Amino acid sequence: MSSLKISHPTSVIKAKIHLPASKSECNRALIINALTDFKCDIQNISTARDSVTMNRLLRSDDAILDVIDAGTTMRFLTSYLSLKGKEKTLTGTARMCERPIKLLVDALRSIGAEIDYLKEDGFPPIKINGIRQQTSNKISIRGDVSSQYISSLLMIAPILPKGLILELTGEIGSRPYIMMTLQMMADFGINYTFEGNIISVNHQPYKPSHFFIESDWSGASYWYSVVALAKEAEIELVGLKKNSLQGDSAIVKLMENLGVSTQYKENSIVLRKTKNQDMEIAIDFTDCPDIAQTLAVICGANHAKLTLTGVESLKIKETDRLLALQNELAKIGISLAETIKNEAYQVSGIHNLQTQPSFATYKDHRMAMAFAPLALKHTVLIENPDVVVKSYPSFWDDLKLAGFEIEEV
Repeated sequence: MSSLKISHPTSVIKAKIHLPASKSECNRALIINALTDFKCDIQNISTARDSVTMNRLLRSDDAILDVIDAGTTMRFLTSYLSLKGKEKTLTGTARMCERPIKLLVDALRSIGAEIDYLKEDGFPPIKINGIRQQTSNKISIRGDVSSQYISSLLMIAPILPKGLILELTGEIGSRPYIMMTLQMMADFGINYTFEGNIISVNHQPYKPSHFFIESDWSGASYWYSVVALAKEAEIELVGLKKNSLQGDSAIVKLMENLGVSTQYKENSIVLRKTKNQDMEIAIDFTDCPDIAQTLAVICGANHAKLTLTGVESLKIKETDRLLALQNELAKIGISLAETIKNEAYQVSGIHNLQTQPSFATYKDHRMAMAFAPLALKHTVLIENPDVVVKSYPSFWDDLKLAGFEIEEV
């Protein structure tokens, strides 16, 4: 479909939503399962396209593996295939082949992996010939670029004959995702140490186990947006837990003064509309970059001034998310301006939804879902809405359950 016309007749919502499984947890569980020769019992596997792609490619005998636009799949498979020593070519969409992978390739090469670039140095597609012999057990890698590189290396570390000592240099970004990886490895029997900026994992086997994948807190963030932008709202989100491994669970604390309260139940949370207390807020998204777009839209629509830091990684996602936000927020009179070069950005302005804006999605699932809740303020158009299949395939159906009126145009 080309576009969806979205509105809500009352802006009053009461709903119960069954969220999809976390693709972050799922993709890690799938790699670990493969490292046990598929002996684990993994339940609640995500239906997100990224996870479906990961699961399929891990079991594929094809010489060329196409990850489509799944960055996590590309990065996790690069280490996994290097460990397995099978000759494989990893490729993806045009945008995927513009996303850098040099730091990970250099790290793997430093311990003996044979990896060749097939086009431009530093970018996919890549040909992997594997680690014939581990030449070192030490890797030094920047901690501020992508935690996916670090997680990719960590998951193969126990299977490497010499184990791995990983030194993270500089600031460590997206730390919760690194901790998620380590905790999930521990759930499958792996011992490790993380002291200062050094992570050490000795050679040891994974222990096949049962693992139930939690629902997706990134997906939950869009429902926080719905509640924040509604006149009245009470929404129960099923499948989330209080002590989550997911960094995006930070949304709970962030939204306390932005109009949404959270009540924990046994296997769900209940969101309720409250008074928006903060009209000026600063958030460091270093540990939760995937919810930056959502918060930017919420604050813009509710006339709150938001200063964003820790968002440089957004430039190398499915699209340049900072540029995409600038373009689309401008359509409703909101500016996203760089206030400190490459460090800080500010959302400000009074939104104007008097006309029917049409929001581009830039082949980015998070752009579509971040802007859709604006339909609570005024009818909006979302272009190329099918992008949500990457992480939340049932998103539009779930909006209908919450009373949104959605029409293909």
